[in-house]
Amino acid sequence: MNILLAINNNYVEQTITLLSSIKENHTRDKINIFILNKDLKQKEKNKIKTCFNNTNIYIKFITINDNEINNFPVLEKRYPVEIYFRLFATKYLPKNIDRILYMDVDTIVINPLEDFYNMDFDGNLFIGATHVNNFFKKFNQLRLKLPKNSDYINSGVLLMNIKQLRNVDIENDVKQYIKNNKGKLLLPDQDLLNALYGNRIKLVSYLKYNLGDKTIKQYNRFNKEKIDIDWIKKNTVIIHYYGRNKPWNKNYKGMLDSFYNYYLKQ
Repeated sequence: MNILLAINNNYVEQTITLLSSIKENHTRDKINIFILNKDLKQKEKNKIKTCFNNTNIYIKFITINDNEINNFPVLEKRYPVEIYFRLFATKYLPKNIDRILYMDVDTIVINPLEDFYNMDFDGNLFIGATHVNNFFKKFNQLRLKLPKNSDYINSGVLLMNIKQLRNVDIENDVKQYIKNNKGKLLLPDQDLLNALYGNRIKLVSYLKYNLGDKTIKQYNRFNKEKIDIDWIKKNTVIIHYYGRNKPWNKNYKGMLDSFYNYYLKQ
């Protein structure tokens, strides 16, 4: 199984916590972890690697030259330059890789990933889950001029069809879109993926593969059967702490912090 991350030196602890959650739920599989970065120090790389010595987790750091993404919109606290690295992953990954699962490091794995990882792409470039309701789906379709049949996908959990993506000139597509539409981008990398390839993304359940506190609240508001901790333990695979509500912050509000804190202790 191949996992892709993109980090800077502010997310070393979160990276270790995510990898701990993957390790605990995959005791037999060999897990290849590719970490895209531009300025991690050797001390930080060693800190991550040392935690997984003599385990089934194999870590490779890939240094990205961020000169190729000059003029891309960034906000260092919320949207650092690293958010774009996954878009250019095909340039840096080994040639024998056909698929890879990208995850933001504000995610946690609480059940095995195999079913998701081995899912048929059905000719699509990506597999992912939406995190917005119908109102915001339509809003984003209008804002980004998305195809009517496309959902607005959360880019923090993406199964990537590397075999097919090698035939797509993503670098040129992205640079041209930014040149012509820079003012439209509110969530830069996510908007880009949806605007360019929204009709080539296979949709899966956010309840299983991209569950966040906001979506729990939204789901419980409109459904008789409520999502609680027991349901999550049995049914959810990936928890995603997207937005500003992070479990490592003092002002966190929600029910999902117990999962993060458990793997943090591991």
